[in-house]
Amino acid sequence: MNGVPKAPLYLGLAGLIPFIWGALTYLNGDLQAWGSSTFGSRFVGPYVQLFYGSVILSFMSGVLWGFATKTSGSKAATCYALSVLPALWAFFMTSGGPVTAGINLIVGFAGLLLLDAMFWYWGLAPRWWIKLRILLTAIVVLCLAVGVYL
Repeated sequence: MNGVPKAPLYLGLAGLIPFIWGALTYLNGDLQAWGSSTFGSRFVGPYVQLFYGSVILSFMSGVLWGFATKTSGSKAATCYALSVLPALWAFFMTSGGPVTAGINLIVGFAGLLLLDAMFWYWGLAPRWWIKLRILLTAIVVLCLAVGVYL
């Protein structure tokens, strides 16, 4: 992760904890039982991943909105419109059962990575941005896939 400032790297990695925790508690019944009795059933397995994933997609809409402020005119309008898509996706596409919601979150995070790449390509995001986003997205998708495909 050469070139990625330490604060965004460490905070981004820390932001993976609920996804990793959810995958681990999905795979390990004893850990799930402990987590459920300690934190509550909403904070284990796919449930923590789905709720937190919706929060993160909404948060990332705000990040993209911030990048949109670096441009003007019709390009700004396009960037602002694109920036709200992850939050809208999370709102409309995470209902239903955990498998459907998990698949939709995977698609949402893949779409977010495309938006990240566009904003980065347009010079609106820091030079190191896409490197960090690829790493974080890969781990998020892998963790969500545990609840969807296993």
